[in-house]
Amino acid sequence: MTAVPGRAVVSLTTGLEDAERVTVAFLVAVGAAEEGRPTLMFLTKEAVRLAVPGVARGTACEGCPPLAALMERYRAAGGSYLVCPICVDAKGLSDTAWIEGAEVGGTVPMWRWIGDDGATTFSY
Repeated sequence: MTAVPGRAVVSLTTGLEDAERVTVAFLVAVGAAEEGRPTLMFLTKEAVRLAVPGVARGTACEGCPPLAALMERYRAAGGSYLVCPICVDAKGLSDTAWIEGAEVGGTVPMWRWIGDDGATTFSY
């Protein structure tokens, strides 16, 4: 019997003001999702803007993969996003359409998603 991989949560607070940090967070999330782990990115603070269609563009550094490509891989592997509702309101994004796989939700939905078996977490 093959063990079912555990869940992974990547908490990201940074937006494009630190594109390298965003890239690293997505590399971790993509790795987890592509290895078959149910993976959730919890976007807070400036990171909520990454869930707005067309915002997450560019390449953080020479040799880094483009952010749009990482996001495509993440979704293709089944990754999802929770976008902090308090941060959405604070940024004036309440009426925004979100990228595929993103929904507004806070800590309670995140804990429900994690469930009783826990999750491996990363914070950027």
